[in-house]
Amino acid sequence: MDRAHWGNGRIFCFARTMGLLLVSGLFLGACESETWNRSELLNPAALTETNSDIARTFDLATIVLPRSKGQEPLVGKLSDKAVQEHLDGLLPGRRYPTVLYMHGCTGLGRLTPLLAFAKAGFVVFAPNSFARRFRPLQCRPSEQTGGENIFVFDFRLVEISYALQRMAQLSWINNRRLFLVGTSEGGVAAALYRGEEFNARIISQWTCHGAPFIHGLAAPEGEPVLAIVRSDDPWYQPDRTSGQLGDCSKFFKTPTRSKSLIIDGGGAAHDIWGHAGAMDAALEFLGKY
Repeated sequence: MDRAHWGNGRIFCFARTMGLLLVSGLFLGACESETWNRSELLNPAALTETNSDIARTFDLATIVLPRSKGQEPLVGKLSDKAVQEHLDGLLPGRRYPTVLYMHGCTGLGRLTPLLAFAKAGFVVFAPNSFARRFRPLQCRPSEQTGGENIFVFDFRLVEISYALQRMAQLSWINNRRLFLVGTSEGGVAAALYRGEEFNARIISQWTCHGAPFIHGLAAPEGEPVLAIVRSDDPWYQPDRTSGQLGDCSKFFKTPTRSKSLIIDGGGAAHDIWGHAGAMDAALEFLGKY
């Protein structure tokens, strides 16, 4: 009798448990469905982030704003009081052509190109890759070599797409005149970014040659590209790396609208922005588009 009673109780408990699971499943399914339906109505660009690594790269980006003739460009962060006051004073409907500038493997460095672009009428955003909490170097500057922590190249591509999302919310940005400019490690990012948001891009201090994960040029067909590199850049010599000598022209998809500028060395330098001819070529190129 006890055994039969236990059996019936076990059946009863099993049935009750299954019933609860079924009801719970229906409840969770309804909640999940409601959540998904609600999320489909959200505009992802309106979502805010709480100090995430990727948000920090834009929140702590350097911004350079053009000002009236005779005044030097305004340099700061988007959240700075001086920057906000300047933007609040813009005439209604003011839209700036904008350069998204990707810095090199050790950070922003000199502001020379950013100031030159701003003086020519462009707003410049330079995301700060090192604002990330975890951000090792990909290069070894003392030896003029790169290729360590190669996941950093993926970091840089995400920084471009995230910056575009944030910039799209700014009413004073002309989203029909966006330009991508990258230097050295940032030049790799500018070369490998696949999006079609930009009118044109400039790849400086990079050759588009090298290992498969950095090899080539992903700019879409029809997009003009200006590539600038020094002829004897020490970072790409065979004694420091393999297969990186050259220039980006081999990979141009629209050669009639693109240009590869190879500058004479001058002390085996890496930097090209101190070269007057390179800076002039970059400004002329951006001005066309």
